[in-house]
Amino acid sequence: MTVAHVAVNVTDWGRAKAFYEPVLGSLGYRVVYEEAGALAYFADDRGLDFGIGRRDPVGGAHVAFDCDDRSSVDAFHAAALEAGGRDNGPPGLRPHYDANYYAAYVLDPDGNNIEAVCHHP
Repeated sequence: MTVAHVAVNVTDWGRAKAFYEPVLGSLGYRVVYEEAGALAYFADDRGLDFGIGRRDPVGGAHVAFDCDDRSSVDAFHAAALEAGGRDNGPPGLRPHYDANYYAAYVLDPDGNNIEAVCHHP
């Protein structure tokens, strides 16, 4: 079984949208649904819907996006920092997880830990 979708809670709708649009865009995601307080993203080749919603509790989520190559992880990290995210672990190998675990971590404006990971050498 795979996860169909996941969402993180945010406090400031506009700020979160301004953060996630370029960050998820760097991974090939696009907006597929939007209404007051809810926004959903989808990437044709990823099979996972990702959403943001204005509801409590806020912060503390951890979401990892699987990438096909390490350059995508690097692009994600750069886009996230440029969009106002806070570095929570720069791109690099994490051999304590796996020999090929290449990941980067950022905190979104609400403190959600967003990760991009590549499992390929």
